[in-house]
Amino acid sequence: MNLLNYTLKYLSITLLVVISIWAFFFYFNMIDEIMDSIDDGLRNDKILVINKVESISTTIERAGFRDHNYSIVQIKEKQGLDYKDVYKDTLMYTLNEKDLEPFRLLTTAFRHDNKYYELKVVASTVEQDDLVRELFYGLVWLYVVILISVFVINNWLLRKIWIPFYLLLDRLKAFRLDRDKGIKTAETSVKEFKELNETVSSLVEQTVGTYSSQKQFIENAAHEIQTPLAISLNRLELLAENEDLSDNHLEAIGRVIRTLERLTRLNKSLLLISKIENRQYGELESVSVNALVKMLVVEFSDFADLKNITIALEESGRIEASMNKDLAAILVSNLLKNAIAHNINAGKISVRINSHSLIIANTGMLSPLNPLKIFKRFEKDSATQESTGLGLAIVKAIIDLYGYKLSYSFAHQQHQMIIDFK
Repeated sequence: MNLLNYTLKYLSITLLVVISIWAFFFYFNMIDEIMDSIDDGLRNDKILVINKVESISTTIERAGFRDHNYSIVQIKEKQGLDYKDVYKDTLMYTLNEKDLEPFRLLTTAFRHDNKYYELKVVASTVEQDDLVRELFYGLVWLYVVILISVFVINNWLLRKIWIPFYLLLDRLKAFRLDRDKGIKTAETSVKEFKELNETVSSLVEQTVGTYSSQKQFIENAAHEIQTPLAISLNRLELLAENEDLSDNHLEAIGRVIRTLERLTRLNKSLLLISKIENRQYGELESVSVNALVKMLVVEFSDFADLKNITIALEESGRIEASMNKDLAAILVSNLLKNAIAHNINAGKISVRINSHSLIIANTGMLSPLNPLKIFKRFEKDSATQESTGLGLAIVKAIIDLYGYKLSYSFAHQQHQMIIDFK
């Protein structure tokens, strides 16, 4: 849910609650005002009727509400002296509706010619059921109109105000650290968006500067380390050709050479991971995973034959991946190399390709590996001294770079590496 609809959701709920509470108090206030107004009219009618009795004596003979809105009945003196004005709601039959309708009734008493009379005056009032129904429909329409108005304002005015934010978001999505030198922000008069643009621009500039410095450092460090390593290896190889050296000396030189070769591989692997994480492999192209796997299976067949390992390739679909071609080759190579290096003698490797995933399964240890550790740097089988412990870490870095999924499972006594290209 985007920000505009998120705020609209809570605003609509709040409006519904506020309007409902307002309607509750409004209804009772309105009823109170209506009753006050009707009661005022009844008091006025009472005065008019009493004045009429004083001027026209025959008026006092009225009994019932057949022709008028009042009724006069003689009562005892004691009752007349104790009488007070009483207002109440009642129902009366009306000819036009042919049904009982709500009325407001004022009952009072007055004195005329030393006699006391009870006076009842009525006035038609509102039907509360109809009032509640009409009020409910009115409030529903009011809520709908307000909600539509808020929605229009939300999606027109507020969206217009938020344009700088969405532009910044789109430019951040398209920003490439290995290609762009900075980020261009949109002009805005909103203080918060100005601060956001300034902060993001400053952060991007610092990041680009740090990236450039780190990239330069990695390249220089790799070059400076690789050169003395190569020189040392060459000198040791030349020294080993000296016929005056004893077998013990040659064995010691061989151990140093193997250590330096491992250090060289380690340096290259760390440099490769740094380049991947710093997105220095920017060129993308459509890579046929099927063709790449076939080619590498053939290349690794000699390595597999040394351990009497058979490689079986099964294709049930085709995969085209958008990625750097060199990284794609490194990805598959490391997985095949890992499957061979950690296999058993006369073991098996199964390579399966379907429409969306590549699965490389191999025999090996009879117990599953820890899936939380195998993709970390320098996690390796201690028995394999030639391994740098960075092969699967490189695979994970490449997978993360392109947003694919890498998982490990152990099934049918085989270790499986699964890459989902969806």
